[in-house]
Amino acid sequence: MTNRLNKHIAETGYCSRREADRLISARRVTVNGKPATMSAQVDEGDTVLVDGQPLRARAVVKATGRRHVYIALNKPVGITCTTESEVKGNIVDFVGHEQRIFPIGRLDKDSEGLILLTSNGDIVNQILRSENKKQKEYLVEVNKPVTDEFLRGMARGVRIHDQMTLPCRTSRIAKYGFRITLEQGLNRQIRLMAAEFGYRVTQLRRVRIDNVKLAPLKLGQWRNLTDQELRGLLPGNVQF
Repeated sequence: MTNRLNKHIAETGYCSRREADRLISARRVTVNGKPATMSAQVDEGDTVLVDGQPLRARAVVKATGRRHVYIALNKPVGITCTTESEVKGNIVDFVGHEQRIFPIGRLDKDSEGLILLTSNGDIVNQILRSENKKQKEYLVEVNKPVTDEFLRGMARGVRIHDQMTLPCRTSRIAKYGFRITLEQGLNRQIRLMAAEFGYRVTQLRRVRIDNVKLAPLKLGQWRNLTDQELRGLLPGNVQF
Protein backbone atom coordinates (compact mmCIF):
# COMPACT_ATOMS: atom_id res chain seq x y z
CA MET A 1 0.00 0.00 0.00
CA THR A 2 1.37 3.41 -0.99
CA ASN A 3 1.66 6.00 1.78
CA ARG A 4 3.00 9.51 2.10
CA LEU A 5 6.47 9.43 3.63
CA ASN A 6 5.69 11.68 6.61
CA LYS A 7 2.62 9.56 7.46
CA HIS A 8 4.66 6.35 7.13
CA ILE A 9 7.30 7.69 9.56
CA ALA A 10 4.66 8.88 12.06
CA GLU A 11 2.87 5.54 12.06
CA THR A 12 6.04 3.74 13.15
CA GLY A 13 6.01 5.86 16.30
CA TYR A 14 9.37 7.41 15.46
CA CYS A 15 8.00 10.97 15.62
CA SER A 16 5.02 13.12 14.62
CA ARG A 17 4.20 14.06 11.02
CA ARG A 18 5.39 17.59 11.67
CA GLU A 19 8.74 16.37 12.98
CA ALA A 20 8.95 13.95 10.03
CA ASP A 21 8.52 16.91 7.67
CA ARG A 22 11.42 18.67 9.39
CA LEU A 23 13.61 15.58 9.06
CA ILE A 24 12.76 15.27 5.38
CA SER A 25 13.44 18.97 4.74
CA ALA A 26 16.82 18.59 6.46
CA ARG A 27 17.62 15.73 4.06
CA ARG A 28 18.03 13.30 6.95
CA VAL A 29 15.63 10.76 5.44
CA THR A 30 16.38 8.38 2.58
CA VAL A 31 14.09 6.02 0.68
CA ASN A 32 15.82 3.08 -0.97
CA GLY A 33 19.16 4.83 -0.57
CA LYS A 34 18.15 8.18 -2.09
CA PRO A 35 17.47 11.45 -0.21
CA ALA A 36 13.71 11.86 0.16
CA THR A 37 11.60 14.83 -0.92
CA MET A 38 8.56 16.26 0.84
CA SER A 39 6.25 14.72 -1.77
CA ALA A 40 7.80 11.26 -1.52
CA GLN A 41 5.53 8.21 -1.48
CA VAL A 42 6.47 4.93 0.19
CA ASP A 43 5.40 1.44 -0.90
CA GLU A 44 5.46 -1.68 1.23
CA GLY A 45 8.96 -3.14 1.09
CA ASP A 46 10.70 0.22 0.58
CA THR A 47 13.68 0.91 2.86
CA VAL A 48 13.28 4.13 4.85
CA LEU A 49 16.23 5.35 6.91
CA VAL A 50 16.57 8.34 9.25
CA ASP A 51 20.16 9.45 9.80
CA GLY A 52 21.17 6.16 8.19
CA GLN A 53 19.22 4.05 10.69
CA PRO A 54 16.09 1.95 9.94
CA LEU A 55 12.76 2.81 11.48
CA ARG A 56 11.37 0.36 14.01
CA ALA A 57 8.51 -1.89 13.01
CA ARG A 58 5.09 -0.32 12.53
CA ALA A 59 3.30 0.02 15.86
CA VAL A 60 -0.46 -0.39 15.34
CA VAL A 61 -3.29 -2.20 17.11
CA LYS A 62 -2.98 -5.23 14.84
CA ALA A 63 0.69 -5.60 15.72
CA THR A 64 0.08 -5.50 19.49
CA GLY A 65 -2.99 -7.74 19.46
CA ARG A 66 -4.95 -5.15 21.48
CA ARG A 67 -8.41 -3.79 20.84
CA HIS A 68 -7.22 -0.20 21.34
CA VAL A 69 -4.19 2.06 21.08
CA TYR A 70 -2.47 3.20 24.29
CA ILE A 71 0.59 5.39 23.78
CA ALA A 72 3.02 7.61 25.67
CA LEU A 73 4.15 10.83 23.97
CA ASN A 74 6.99 13.19 24.85
CA LYS A 75 5.02 16.37 24.14
CA PRO A 76 6.94 19.47 23.07
CA VAL A 77 6.13 23.00 24.21
CA GLY A 78 3.54 24.61 21.92
CA ILE A 79 1.34 21.54 21.44
CA THR A 80 -2.18 21.82 22.89
CA CYS A 81 -3.80 18.78 24.53
CA THR A 82 -7.10 18.95 22.65
CA THR A 83 -8.91 16.90 20.02
CA GLU A 84 -10.34 20.06 18.42
CA SER A 85 -9.06 19.99 14.84
CA GLU A 86 -9.45 23.75 14.38
CA VAL A 87 -6.89 24.42 17.14
CA LYS A 88 -3.51 24.93 15.54
CA GLY A 89 -0.91 22.60 17.04
CA ASN A 90 -3.47 20.22 18.54
CA ILE A 91 -2.02 17.00 19.94
CA VAL A 92 -4.02 14.67 17.68
CA ASP A 93 -2.65 16.19 14.47
CA PHE A 94 0.83 16.34 16.00
CA VAL A 95 0.93 12.59 16.67
CA GLY A 96 -0.69 11.77 13.32
CA HIS A 97 -1.80 8.30 14.39
CA GLU A 98 -3.93 6.26 11.99
CA GLN A 99 -6.40 5.56 14.83
CA ARG A 100 -8.55 8.29 16.38
CA ILE A 101 -6.91 9.01 19.73
CA PHE A 102 -7.67 11.15 22.78
CA PRO A 103 -5.31 12.64 25.38
CA ILE A 104 -5.72 11.25 28.90
CA GLY A 105 -5.62 14.31 31.13
CA ARG A 106 -3.65 17.36 30.10
CA LEU A 107 -0.24 18.99 30.01
CA ASP A 108 -0.45 22.70 29.37
CA LYS A 109 0.78 24.25 26.13
CA ASP A 110 3.83 25.83 27.79
CA SER A 111 4.97 22.52 29.31
CA GLU A 112 6.65 19.46 27.83
CA GLY A 113 7.04 15.81 28.68
CA LEU A 114 4.92 12.74 29.27
CA ILE A 115 1.28 12.64 28.16
CA LEU A 116 -0.78 9.50 27.55
CA LEU A 117 -3.21 9.02 24.67
CA THR A 118 -5.64 6.27 23.72
CA SER A 119 -8.20 5.30 21.09
CA ASN A 120 -10.42 3.92 23.86
CA GLY A 121 -12.51 7.01 24.62
CA ASP A 122 -14.70 5.02 27.00
CA ILE A 123 -11.92 4.66 29.59
CA VAL A 124 -10.51 8.21 29.56
CA ASN A 125 -12.92 9.42 32.25
CA GLN A 126 -12.43 6.23 34.28
CA ILE A 127 -8.69 6.88 34.46
CA LEU A 128 -9.16 10.57 35.22
CA ARG A 129 -11.58 9.84 38.05
CA SER A 130 -8.87 7.81 39.80
CA GLU A 131 -6.12 10.27 38.81
CA ASN A 132 -5.65 11.64 42.34
CA LYS A 133 -4.25 8.25 43.35
CA LYS A 134 -1.64 8.25 40.59
CA GLN A 135 1.67 10.00 41.09
CA LYS A 136 2.86 12.51 38.52
CA GLU A 137 6.51 13.59 38.68
CA TYR A 138 7.88 16.83 37.22
CA LEU A 139 11.23 18.54 36.81
CA VAL A 140 10.83 22.30 37.16
CA GLU A 141 13.11 25.26 36.45
CA VAL A 142 12.31 28.63 38.02
CA ASN A 143 13.57 32.19 37.71
CA LYS A 144 15.40 32.47 41.03
CA PRO A 145 17.27 30.20 43.43
CA VAL A 146 15.28 27.43 45.06
CA THR A 147 15.22 27.73 48.86
CA ASP A 148 14.37 25.23 51.58
CA GLU A 149 11.49 27.47 52.67
CA PHE A 150 10.03 27.42 49.15
CA LEU A 151 10.29 23.62 48.92
CA ARG A 152 8.66 23.14 52.32
CA GLY A 153 5.85 25.52 51.44
CA MET A 154 5.16 23.77 48.14
CA ALA A 155 5.17 20.38 49.88
CA ARG A 156 2.70 21.48 52.57
CA GLY A 157 0.11 22.70 50.08
CA VAL A 158 -0.90 26.01 48.52
CA ARG A 159 -4.27 27.70 48.03
CA ILE A 160 -5.10 27.94 44.32
CA HIS A 161 -8.45 27.77 42.51
CA ASP A 162 -10.08 28.50 45.91
CA GLN A 163 -8.81 25.25 47.40
CA MET A 164 -5.71 23.90 49.13
CA THR A 165 -3.53 21.57 47.10
CA LEU A 166 -2.77 18.18 48.61
CA PRO A 167 0.58 17.64 50.33
CA CYS A 168 3.28 16.56 47.86
CA ARG A 169 6.96 15.67 47.67
CA THR A 170 9.64 18.16 46.62
CA SER A 171 13.44 18.14 46.36
CA ARG A 172 16.10 20.47 45.00
CA ILE A 173 17.94 19.25 41.89
CA ALA A 174 19.84 22.44 40.94
CA LYS A 175 20.23 26.04 42.03
CA TYR A 176 17.21 27.00 39.94
CA GLY A 177 15.57 23.59 39.67
CA PHE A 178 13.47 21.21 41.74
CA ARG A 179 11.56 17.95 41.47
CA ILE A 180 7.92 17.73 42.52
CA THR A 181 5.63 14.69 42.73
CA LEU A 182 1.89 15.32 42.84
CA GLU A 183 -1.19 13.19 43.31
CA GLN A 184 -3.41 15.87 41.83
CA GLY A 185 -4.02 17.31 38.37
CA LEU A 186 -5.36 20.84 38.81
CA ASN A 187 -5.11 23.24 35.90
CA ARG A 188 -1.62 24.84 35.74
CA GLN A 189 -1.12 23.63 39.31
CA ILE A 190 2.67 23.85 39.65
CA ARG A 191 2.89 27.25 37.97
CA LEU A 192 0.19 28.70 40.23
CA MET A 193 1.68 27.11 43.34
CA ALA A 194 5.12 28.55 42.59
CA ALA A 195 3.65 31.98 41.87
CA GLU A 196 2.24 32.10 45.42
CA PHE A 197 5.86 32.17 46.65
CA GLY A 198 6.99 34.77 44.09
CA TYR A 199 8.53 32.26 41.67
CA ARG A 200 7.97 32.06 37.92
CA VAL A 201 8.29 28.69 36.20
CA THR A 202 10.57 28.96 33.17
CA GLN A 203 10.57 25.28 32.19
CA LEU A 204 8.38 22.37 33.23
CA ARG A 205 8.76 18.75 32.13
CA ARG A 206 6.67 15.80 33.29
CA VAL A 207 8.84 12.70 33.54
CA ARG A 208 6.53 10.09 35.08
CA ILE A 209 2.85 9.18 35.41
CA ASP A 210 2.53 6.46 38.03
CA ASN A 211 4.44 3.46 36.58
CA VAL A 212 5.01 5.02 33.14
CA LYS A 213 8.30 6.85 32.67
CA LEU A 214 9.24 9.39 30.00
CA ALA A 215 12.72 8.03 29.29
CA PRO A 216 14.02 7.12 26.76
CA LEU A 217 11.54 8.94 24.48
CA LYS A 218 13.03 11.89 22.61
CA LEU A 219 11.06 15.11 22.31
CA GLY A 220 8.20 14.59 19.85
CA GLN A 221 8.44 10.78 19.85
CA TRP A 222 5.80 8.32 21.08
CA ARG A 223 5.64 4.62 21.88
CA ASN A 224 3.05 1.96 22.74
CA LEU A 225 2.56 1.29 26.43
CA THR A 226 3.62 -2.15 27.63
CA ASP A 227 1.18 -4.69 29.09
CA GLN A 228 2.75 -4.16 32.51
CA GLU A 229 2.23 -0.38 32.30
CA LEU A 230 -1.39 -0.86 31.23
CA ARG A 231 -2.15 -3.25 34.08
CA GLY A 232 -0.94 -0.59 36.50
CA LEU A 233 -2.92 2.23 34.90
CA LEU A 234 -6.26 0.80 33.84
CA PRO A 235 -9.18 -0.22 36.05
CA GLY A 236 -9.19 -3.98 36.60
CA ASN A 237 -12.30 -4.59 34.51
CA VAL A 238 -10.91 -3.00 31.33
CA GLN A 239 -9.77 -5.29 28.53
CA PHE A 240 -6.96 -3.61 26.62
